[in-house]
Amino acid sequence: MSWQTYVDNLVGHGFAKGVLLGHNGAVWAASAGLTLSGPEVAALTGGFNSPNSVLQSGVTLAGTKYFTLKADNRSIYGKHGNTGFCAVKTGQAVVLGFYSETLTPGNASKAAEGVADYLINLSY
Repeated sequence: MSWQTYVDNLVGHGFAKGVLLGHNGAVWAASAGLTLSGPEVAALTGGFNSPNSVLQSGVTLAGTKYFTLKADNRSIYGKHGNTGFCAVKTGQAVVLGFYSETLTPGNASKAAEGVADYLINLSY
């Protein structure tokens, strides 16, 4: 199974776009047209080690600034108007899904956490 399959799985659960990142910030797979800058990825992945930094300043991803709803060493959730993102850290990867107003935040977090749990069970 390719890494793109996991991104497609996120989109299949209602996310508008998704990306799978390595802890080093490398993009393993991403939805077409989704571009994250190096500093954006570094700030997001750094937020797992320093949650207060993203809770205080928010997170900018793909040029959009998000208000941070939750941040801990496993998950970071952000919101911008009726849209948002869910980022979940696994042993080797970060599952990141962007949702629009058609997906509720609760369903978005459940889907992203589910994909992350699946990867964790595969030792990723």
